Amino acid sequence: MRTSDVFELLRDGRPRTRAQLAEETGMARSTVAARVDTLLRMGLVAPVGGARSTGGRPPSLIALNPAARVVAGVDVGATHAVAALTDLGGTVLGERRAELDVADGPEVVLGWVTAVVGELLVEARRPVADLAAIGLGLPGPVEHSTGRPINPPIMPGWDRYDVPAHLQRTYAVPVLVDNDVNIMALGERGAFLPDVDDLIFVKVATGIGAGIISGSRLQRGAQGTAGDLGHVRVSSGKSVMCRCGNEGCLEAIAAGPALAGALAGGGVAVDSTAGVVKLVRAGNGSAVQEVRRAGRDIGEVLATMVNLMNPSVVVIGGRLADAGEHLLAGIREVVYQRSLPLATEHLRIVASKAGAQAGVLGAATMAAEHVLSPEAIEAASLNLA
Repeated sequence: MRTSDVFELLRDGRPRTRAQLAEETGMARSTVAARVDTLLRMGLVAPVGGARSTGGRPPSLIALNPAARVVAGVDVGATHAVAALTDLGGTVLGERRAELDVADGPEVVLGWVTAVVGELLVEARRPVADLAAIGLGLPGPVEHSTGRPINPPIMPGWDRYDVPAHLQRTYAVPVLVDNDVNIMALGERGAFLPDVDDLIFVKVATGIGAGIISGSRLQRGAQGTAGDLGHVRVSSGKSVMCRCGNEGCLEAIAAGPALAGALAGGGVAVDSTAGVVKLVRAGNGSAVQEVRRAGRDIGEVLATMVNLMNPSVVVIGGRLADAGEHLLAGIREVVYQRSLPLATEHLRIVASKAGAQAGVLGAATMAAEHVLSPEAIEAASLNLA
């Protein structure tokens, strides 16, 4: 039985005595005591008082110590960035936001990340040595195993750029990089749907993508492109060219810029996703119709995903989701019509509750999960031996 096995029991936050840990693991008390002592030296657990005594001195209780280390989570979008510092339990200790164009390139964007992480550490009065990992989300395809963006369409200068190495020049910690919708799925689930094991998070903004959680695990696929539903061909997209070079992609007819373009072509003064949302909220009939149509197109692709993945919940997020029920109504209309009855019997299709926080919370979660993984715990315990 490894140190990480004992730690996994304590991750739920419930205090236990050494005797209770021995009973739950089936390990000898002396072995449990040794594993707990290792975790205490690592700072990942701490005494939290005494249990009820059955005679003599009460036994001490041991519990997870989320304040032992901190992680940084960063969500980089097409035109914005959010960074947060959290403890290992996800409590936000500080946050920064900036209007930042990812097209300015990795040196500019990652320079901002490096500076802001340092500012957040100072603000939280935590030394750099307390930083355990950095999680980063980017608005394009990412090879998660290396942290390198791969042919990202809206990120000039980023192709195969070594993002972890850049940040590790300043912070000698693990750097985990993923695409933005994957971390949004992690953030939404961690904050609002912790008991949901099968979930699809759909981001509808400048592009369209999905983060897939199945069996409690984020599914990235062989090369990290799982969930790229924006480039699935849809029936109403015939003859419409997509920026990827193909014809009829969902993104080319249902993402924010496509809707703005369609409205502008009809004489409505709008040039952005935010502008479309503003029109919908103001009750503009043309904008409402376009958003509902986009919902039906998205629903066409999601109906297939629902049949394949059988999620409990589909969460709709991203800037276009701010248009509210009109987008959701279009999606629900087609998903419930075209998916198998058993797949939709208990299916919920809901708007994101995490909203703009989903990405940064998910990036921090990704970093913390790495720090607290059995592999990381075992490696750290060996270093103490």
